[in-house]
Formats: sequence, structure tokens, C-alpha cells
Amino acid sequence: MQIQLSGKAAEIIEAQIASGIYPDAGEFITDIVLKYEAYYKKKLKALNGEIAIGLEQANKGECVELDFDELMQEVDKELDYPNSK
Repeated sequence: MQIQLSGKAAEIIEAQIASGIYPDAGEFITDIVLKYEAYYKKKLKALNGEIAIGLEQANKGECVELDFDELMQEVDKELDYPNSK
């Protein structure tokens, strides 16, 4: 697979290679993808946990309004992922 990056993304990769943290761009990209996958799995688990709580509350008649965007921000904060989309 070949990809081309420019601008800030390319600068970040080049800096990581120059610092010796990664031997090449492929290793850096692989690490980032694996970290993203781990983050995504944690986020999905957290969301499923919140859904389970909500379903339990709904079954008991304890419903409250929920702002989905606010919930997503809270989950990202718990997972220490401030640059979410």
C-alpha cells in the first residue's frame, strides 16, 4: 500500500523518524493505526456500558434526556482522547 502525506502530517512523521523513535514511516503509521484501533475498542466498550446503564434505567422508568455529542465528549475525555471528531 502506498500513501502520500503532505503538510503537518508529513512533518510529524519526518520528526519521529529523525528523533529515532521510529525507523521509518511504515513503522510510525502501523503504530498509529494500532493505537487508534485500541482506542476505538475502548470507546465502543465504554459506549456499550453506557447503553446498558441506560437500558436498565429505562426498564425501571428512570429515563432522562441525553445529549449524544456531550456523551461522546465525556467518553473521549475518560479515554484521554481530546482530538476526537
